[in-house]
Parts: sequence; structure tokens; C-alpha cells
Amino acid sequence: MTTANIKVTLNGDVETVWNTVTSLTEWGWRSDVSRIEVLEKGCKFVEYTEEGYATTFTITAFEPLQRYEFDMENGNMKGHWVGLFSGEGEKTTIDFTEDIMVKKWFMKPFAGAYLKKQQQTYADDLRKALEE
Repeated sequence: MTTANIKVTLNGDVETVWNTVTSLTEWGWRSDVSRIEVLEKGCKFVEYTEEGYATTFTITAFEPLQRYEFDMENGNMKGHWVGLFSGEGEKTTIDFTEDIMVKKWFMKPFAGAYLKKQQQTYADDLRKALEE
């Protein structure tokens, strides 16, 4: 299992950050997603990369303004993601942890670096979206 964590404090109240992260209809701020298809409202969705590669997400926890979790799977990996949110005034700290198991042995050496890159891209995109 490969684990990656990112903890960042952002400009924006917790409600705004929460709504941005959990929205399945307003995803245009994400540079790594071309579209999101909701399969079961509040339960299951699919994200597609710019190349059309699909990852299916099943929401396992949804505690508004505090905790968001889901299982995820595609042809290369299977895992779990936990997002914790804490706000103080106009600042919000996000603490995101991702645990994955790669399905192809030759991908194992690159999994940690890949997760870190994905998390940093997400945090950078989120920061830009909140500044607009």
C-alpha cells in the first residue's frame, strides 16, 4: 500500500472550501479532470482525465464541513481517500490522505511520487479557484 498526505491552509471559509471540493457539477477549476459523471447522487461518480481515463469513486463518508471520504478504483489502482476540513474565520486547513494499491507490479516504484504530484496539483488548482 502506498500512502500520501497533504495538509494546506487556504484563504477561504470552511463552507466555501467544502462546497468547492465536494461539488460534482462545478469541477472546471480542476486542471486534471475533463468531466465528472454522477452515477448515483451522493454515492457514486466517475472522473475522466483529459485523456479520457476513468476513475470510479464511491462516497463512504460525508460529514458537512468536516469529513469527506471515498473509495476509488480504475485499471491501475484501488484505494481510499480521506479529506478533513477545519476552518478558522477566513482560513481553512485541508488535510487529505490517500492510500492506494497499484494493480500492476511495474507501477509500484512510481506510485508515491505520482500521488504526491496529484495532491500538489489538486491543492494548487484549489488555491487558484478560491482566489477567483
